[in-house]
Amino acid sequence: MKKVIATSNAPAAIGPYSQAIETNGFVFVSGQIPIVPQTGNLVDGGIEQQTEQVLKNIAAILEAAGLSLANVVKTTVLLKSINDFAAMNAIYAKFFTNEAPARAAYEVVNLPKGALIEIEAIAAR
Repeated sequence: MKKVIATSNAPAAIGPYSQAIETNGFVFVSGQIPIVPQTGNLVDGGIEQQTEQVLKNIAAILEAAGLSLANVVKTTVLLKSINDFAAMNAIYAKFFTNEAPARAAYEVVNLPKGALIEIEAIAAR
């Protein structure tokens, strides 16, 4: 059995997918790009501001599921440029201060709306 998780405090899906799905004690958060929910536009700034916005979006989705970033067990980070890894990592570390989740990070050719970063997450109850 699965449950759709949705909140207006994070960007609406820009395609045929859910913000998150809960099943068997896990919440699978779809890849989030740095869209400001109130405007539907990318946040102003570079990789630092974009990373912060993405993680705020993930936190809002998890909150709608009754969870927090502390419940995250795995993330996948997609970067337009792997050269942004250190800057992304500095911001990421501010959100995961205790028991950081497992993670993979990749450079990709392009991301939706010209974003510099996308992150998906898996959280456990």
